[in-house]
Amino acid sequence: MIWPLIGSLAAVTFAIKAFGPLTVGGRELPEWSSRVIASMAAPILAALVVTAALADGEEWAIGPDTAGVSVAGVALWLGAPVPVAVFSAAAMTAGVRAL
Repeated sequence: MIWPLIGSLAAVTFAIKAFGPLTVGGRELPEWSSRVIASMAAPILAALVVTAALADGEEWAIGPDTAGVSVAGVALWLGAPVPVAVFSAAAMTAGVRAL
């Protein structure tokens, strides 16, 4: 039962990814569309981070994951290297879960 679902999702993903190259072809995109595409990355990433940090699968919730993401965000904002931020987030999450 699960394999037809996985196959269907793979086919839909392929169709969505193929849509752009098939419709645009080898043509150059207009300048405004390049600016829009370039500015979409930050809001999409922020939405993914917020959803992952504040949702438990069924509803909005604050928990250990939220604490870990917050610590990593502050560490990166203060200029820490990415491995330090990841380690500090993992340590904070584990510490809060241990309580």
